[in-house]
Amino acid sequence: MMNYIAGRRMASIRKRGSGRGFDNSMLKYCVKRLASSIITLLIIITVVFVLLRQMPIEGYFDNFEKADQATINAKLEQLGLNDPIPVQLFNFLKNLLKGDLGTSARYSVGAPIAQIIAKKAPVSIKLGVLSMALALIMGIPLGAAMARGKGRFWDKFGTVFIVFINAVPAAVYHIFIQMYGTSFLGISMLFDEANLVTWILPVFSMALGNTAYYAMWLRRYMVDEMNKDYVRLARAKGVDSRKIMMRHVFRNAFVPMIQYIPTSLLYTVSGSIYIESLYSIPGMGGLLVDVIGRQDNPMVQAIVIMYSCIGIVGLLLGDLLMGMIDPRISFVKKEGAR
Repeated sequence: MMNYIAGRRMASIRKRGSGRGFDNSMLKYCVKRLASSIITLLIIITVVFVLLRQMPIEGYFDNFEKADQATINAKLEQLGLNDPIPVQLFNFLKNLLKGDLGTSARYSVGAPIAQIIAKKAPVSIKLGVLSMALALIMGIPLGAAMARGKGRFWDKFGTVFIVFINAVPAAVYHIFIQMYGTSFLGISMLFDEANLVTWILPVFSMALGNTAYYAMWLRRYMVDEMNKDYVRLARAKGVDSRKIMMRHVFRNAFVPMIQYIPTSLLYTVSGSIYIESLYSIPGMGGLLVDVIGRQDNPMVQAIVIMYSCIGIVGLLLGDLLMGMIDPRISFVKKEGAR
């Protein structure tokens, strides 16, 4: 009887999963999530835009101290800073849709910000992809080992590692990795794109946060799966424990993990800001620190908005992937649901 019920349940799930695609309910959900993401992005752009307009006007001039009042007024008029804030915001959004992020005021006077970012972004993208790949390689096996050896060495080791990464400020262990890693490996503290050895420490440092993240959640989901009835039934039938763990527990636990992979872009972005500055990497993170120091308001505005876009896209992709892959998720409200 239990076999029959389990078989019917799996057939039902397969039937629902086989029809998973861009049906009406899925399409409506995608449209709603996309609309909410656009609204969130507009709110963030508005807040950043208004806050930066409250900053001193020196951030829009190269040599503010040497400029006379007539020059300042002419520059403000040229940039449209004398217009009301709503008018400025509308003009900025209109230019943003055309891919125009404005020009740099102090970092590279008069240079289009889009061109500056285009030169810096490839390095950050490479670092981000490598660090996320390394985090998956380290975090997934660690989480699986923690779940399989619950209460034993790997579980205790992983718990200490996760607590350490989450409790200690990232700047502290990043500095220790740089100090002792460079002396142990005998490599330069400064990043050299042509020298692959200098990529090791930055990539490893950026991967630590996501490694702890993946390990923690995979352990949690695997432990939940191990306590379910179908696993107990398989054990009672004498199925090999390794087959149970790999074919059933791990596969089912990894499905909800899919949503966290795009979301981990947030961790990579936040970590790259400090790490790129620490290793003098000519990427987006170091660029943001540099333009903040120079008070280049247009560039700070553009980079913060770009990071916000990355985070929102990561959250959106995570939700959509989860809905497409997991057949247990229904996009149709049940009768009586509120």
